[in-house]
Amino acid sequence: MLWLVLSLSFLIGLLPLGSLFIRTLTGKSAREFSAHNLGVENVLHFIGPVAAIGSFLLDVLKAFFTVFLLPQTPWVALGVYVGHLYPLPIIRDLPRGRGNGVLLGILLGWFFLGHPWWMSLGPIAIYALLLLTTRYVALSTLGGLITLIGSTTYGLGLGSLSYISMALFVIALWRHKANLARISDQTEPKLGEPYSVHGRNPNVVLAAFMIHPMNFEDLWQPRSQHWLRYFWEKGWFSESLLLRLLPHLNPRVQDEIKGITLSDGRELRVLLIGGPMLPEQIREQPKAAVHMAIKGARLARERGAEAFGLGAFWSTVGDKGLEIQKAVPSITITNGGAYTAGTIKAAIPGLMKSFELEGGSLKQSCAAIVGANGVVAFGVARTIAPEVAKLILIGRNLDKLERSAASLRQRYPATNVVISTHIGSCAEADLIFSATSDPFPVLYPKHVKPGAWVFDIGRPADADPSIREIPGVHLIPGGVVKPPGEMQTHLDLHFGHGMIPACMAETMIMTATKAFERKSLGSTTRNADIDFYLEEGERLGFEIITRDERVAKVSELV
Repeated sequence: MLWLVLSLSFLIGLLPLGSLFIRTLTGKSAREFSAHNLGVENVLHFIGPVAAIGSFLLDVLKAFFTVFLLPQTPWVALGVYVGHLYPLPIIRDLPRGRGNGVLLGILLGWFFLGHPWWMSLGPIAIYALLLLTTRYVALSTLGGLITLIGSTTYGLGLGSLSYISMALFVIALWRHKANLARISDQTEPKLGEPYSVHGRNPNVVLAAFMIHPMNFEDLWQPRSQHWLRYFWEKGWFSESLLLRLLPHLNPRVQDEIKGITLSDGRELRVLLIGGPMLPEQIREQPKAAVHMAIKGARLARERGAEAFGLGAFWSTVGDKGLEIQKAVPSITITNGGAYTAGTIKAAIPGLMKSFELEGGSLKQSCAAIVGANGVVAFGVARTIAPEVAKLILIGRNLDKLERSAASLRQRYPATNVVISTHIGSCAEADLIFSATSDPFPVLYPKHVKPGAWVFDIGRPADADPSIREIPGVHLIPGGVVKPPGEMQTHLDLHFGHGMIPACMAETMIMTATKAFERKSLGSTTRNADIDFYLEEGERLGFEIITRDERVAKVSELV
């Protein structure tokens, strides 16, 4: 009989009453409004107060009548709670809230069954007090359940109700584990905050940007994941196990960039959404990468961001963002290609001018383009071809290289254009421009001669840091931007203090100007968009970094 009643209560908990109510009210699936969490705040923001209050009350009534009408065993409370939080696969795709309505219904059911009033009202009072003081729903829920454990154990003695209370707490703790991690990382929104920026405060701009770990060390950068380092160093889990696990994890907000003040006085914030896949995994598992990027876009939308940028290797997945945008049409997505190309376009004249001011001769120099099969790298080749004596195009596709070289030879007959599939060919170059999509460095000291100028456009970086040890070398980052104001972040983004990649800056500029039609998707980039981001970026206060930290600003020479 116990298992029969538990099974019945679990099935009642499965009922997606909130989702059904929303479909009846709006004619749309709840998943169209929220993919992860159908809590009261999400429903209130995306649909309205009637849907929020109605769906919450239905959860309360679902649990209340389960407990009140099946009084044979108090364990039905556990069944309805588990059923609500962890439904069967056939209805798992319908998002649920955090189960607070169900918990309230359980407490009210026990109250009307004649249990001591303080056993039910005490946890509710503590929940309300914690919510008022901390504004964290997760902490308030767990605090209320701890109060329930205390009231049942010490007020009634150790028995069924105390065991049920403990079980409810353990389940809630597991349900809120991600919320607790975000509280530790200071990225969990407080009550009333998730959407207080987007659409309500015209002086604050909110965007989102998807990042990924460059290496294993980046996995435990967030404060909530510091403990992973200890287990990693102790050898408690292997590299292969971690690599198998990462693609199955969900993206989450790992940090929020603050402190950016635009030239017009508005504050700009960026949610950094971490997708836990390493660069080589993103390239080798494209389907898993697309699936994770789609989840990241939906999360960005739910957190109130107006636009979602794909950073580093995420910008290459799903036909460079086209599939992600198609799957999540409710938020504007960009791969950042236009402003990245613009920053390079703006930097090259200054770099060549600085090269000559320091004694170099462009007309007698040799330049190498690493990754010349790519659109960005070939754009650089077209820019510098008429300025140098010799140009080496280096890439993997020999046929494509030959076609590119032929077009350059025809247009610039005075320049000696050669091709190569060996990275070592750039060892004779005075100027090296590298823009590959390799997850690891491709340029090492043996590939660079003393005094060479290396413009590293690749992200992750193509040039190994050891190149700086070569006498007289200039290593200049490409596609790096300094936003206006005093940028604050808890994560090391690997671009230097206060610096961001141009693809992130494009997301910021697009959101700040609300020029969502300027998004970069696919492999094509419009010149009009490049010019737009250069002009608007300068107007808003973004500075393109075109210097080596050890030399004077090249940007001042442009």
